[in-house]
Amino acid sequence: MAENILIVTEDAELLDDLLRLCAAAGTPEPQVAHGGPSGAVGWAAWSGATQWERAPLVLVGDDCAAASGFGDPPGPGTPGGGPAVPRRPGVLLVGRDWDDPGVWERGVRVGAESVVLLPDAEAWLTDRIADAVEGVGQSALTVGVVGGRGGAGASTLACALAVTAARAGERTMLIDADPLGGGLDILLGAERTTGLRWPDLAQARGRVGGSALADSLPRAHELHVLSWDRGEHAAVPSDAMRSVLGAARRRGGVVVVDLPRQVDETVAEALVQLDLGLAVVPAELRAVAAAHRVADRMRLAVRDLRAVVRSPGGPRTERGYDSGLDDTEVARLLELPLAGELPWERGLLEGVDRGTPPGFAKDGALARFCGRFWERALSGGGVAV
Repeated sequence: MAENILIVTEDAELLDDLLRLCAAAGTPEPQVAHGGPSGAVGWAAWSGATQWERAPLVLVGDDCAAASGFGDPPGPGTPGGGPAVPRRPGVLLVGRDWDDPGVWERGVRVGAESVVLLPDAEAWLTDRIADAVEGVGQSALTVGVVGGRGGAGASTLACALAVTAARAGERTMLIDADPLGGGLDILLGAERTTGLRWPDLAQARGRVGGSALADSLPRAHELHVLSWDRGEHAAVPSDAMRSVLGAARRRGGVVVVDLPRQVDETVAEALVQLDLGLAVVPAELRAVAAAHRVADRMRLAVRDLRAVVRSPGGPRTERGYDSGLDDTEVARLLELPLAGELPWERGLLEGVDRGTPPGFAKDGALARFCGRFWERALSGGGVAV
């Protein structure tokens, strides 16, 4: 568990507010230093010295910044000036008075990365506190997969992407955003695994902890999956999608989202959080025509949408394509960059019936495609495979 945050203040009202915000962020009880170091007290003797260096976040009340020796310049009789306060990242100066221009100067003196003025910045500060204790780093690479038409294989690809990412050692979460898709936990063979499903999270609002979310979900093949149950359809509001997907992204690693073809407010919340969208399109003229409508809706919200062209099931030709229609032609007709060709893989459906998820066979065409995809996407070298 991360170290607790440190609060430095002698203002009882401000302390109450900061403790309330820490509780709202779901953090452990913070350590409180009543007053900062001063010229008469050495740094080592200050009660907050040890935690200052260890805490993931330090909240310095403006009352202490103004009255203590934080950042005192050298002066007569005090070699080196006031106490030598180590500069460190993650220090915030917290005040209330918007009309006091000196608060910005005091922020510089204590080495604060930001000056936070309450009550206006309460929501921002609550998120910052939670991020610090949760150890939030780089957001997860978030990839959404949608079918250009029904039965295109989007869920199969989403599952395979998650399985191969987890096998490569990436922290991975698979999120099923299609309530009519039957449940991705079944593709993973995890339909009997305990854990929360979407109906349990439909009332989620505000900030959800990334680690807490992962710990609550079913786990299979080294990844966490948020799927639907087999009960009556329960609508998931857009606020819940925003909160849950935001938590998954803050956890870092990789997030794969299986998307429906119809876009409503809830799906739109998922689309705007994607780093990359993949439209799976069979190399068939009718599929291309249907995919045009899907792509037109998707690219309104997805900043990077690409085509994955699936060769038809069965070896009709050497490459499995109808005459005159290959992967580059499909991408050209859709006016989308080509992410790659997804070859037909023999025995895939039979493997799922036996409890083997898509992408599980390391030497299969699907796993090879996904491996190349992640190798390029995670290295920043593009996604074309």
